Amino acid sequence: MERSPASLSRRQFVLGAGAAGLGLLAGCGRLPWQAQEPVRAPRIGFLSPGSAEATSHVVESFRQGLREHGYVEGQTIDIEWRFLAGRNEQLASVAAELVAIPVDLIVAGSVPAVRAARDATSTIPIVMSASSDPVGAGLIASLARPGRNVTGVTSQGRELTTKRLELLKETIPAGSHAAVLWNPRNPAKVSEFRDAEVAAEALGVRIQSIEVRGPDDFDGAFEFMTRAPTDMLLTLWDPLTAMQRTRIADFAAERRLPAMYGEREYVEAGGLMAYGPNNRAQFRRAAYYVDRILKGTKPADLPVEQPMTFEFVVNLKTARELGITFPQEILLQVTEVIQ
Repeated sequence: MERSPASLSRRQFVLGAGAAGLGLLAGCGRLPWQAQEPVRAPRIGFLSPGSAEATSHVVESFRQGLREHGYVEGQTIDIEWRFLAGRNEQLASVAAELVAIPVDLIVAGSVPAVRAARDATSTIPIVMSASSDPVGAGLIASLARPGRNVTGVTSQGRELTTKRLELLKETIPAGSHAAVLWNPRNPAKVSEFRDAEVAAEALGVRIQSIEVRGPDDFDGAFEFMTRAPTDMLLTLWDPLTAMQRTRIADFAAERRLPAMYGEREYVEAGGLMAYGPNNRAQFRRAAYYVDRILKGTKPADLPVEQPMTFEFVVNLKTARELGITFPQEILLQVTEVIQ
């Protein structure tokens, strides 16, 4: 049977359109029966010299910050968690491991971790989550213009060391010998210890340096403080000392040593008092930097933020056990009391 010219042109049009459609799809690298390639979730690395247990509070704050910016771990963002539990000698190799994966961004929680990440890559963005004195440590050019591939949040550690020692001396006016427990492997703590020496001289306090470089050094440090003339303790915050905060607080209680710390978690563990920025808020804020960078902003264009508010937390139960009554001028500065 012959077909009419009209029916032939309609059939030819349909076949031609179908062939053209297949050609277009093939040109796009996909045929109708092939599934569309899923969009890959960004992958970030989290590099911490501390332990997962000791940093769980700030990790949860970081996760909360990510959720506030629309990221759900395992769905819209993947995180490579790395906790070294005080083994700083492994920072370089673990940072190189993250770079080799590769991750799109690295979050690092202290000066040694940031330095290891920066030494491992000059192109992958690095977000500091709580690094003290990043300019002095040579991690960034300035707070306003960090340069290169590093930005984030600073804990403003050096400026606070003097304040902590002053508060400790005001609480214990008769105190004349202060032990300073610190980790010299952390370059930022070297500067903080020097600041403590200057502040101590102005306050008429003699400083005894108690150095710890790893978890195995604490027993020896405690034994030395038992023998040395010590009536006050200042602990410089560091991932290493943070991991041992309960041991430090227990030792101070046993030796009846009034002690000052840089993070509220020490006080929650039984320490006497702590003064410093809210670390939870800083890690939560780090998520803002992650979001901006993943959306295309260069780290060099994001100024480094300093903490604007500070906590002064005291433990009244510990104070009673030590026989300490806080002076009124101290109580007026307290932001939170733990009973």
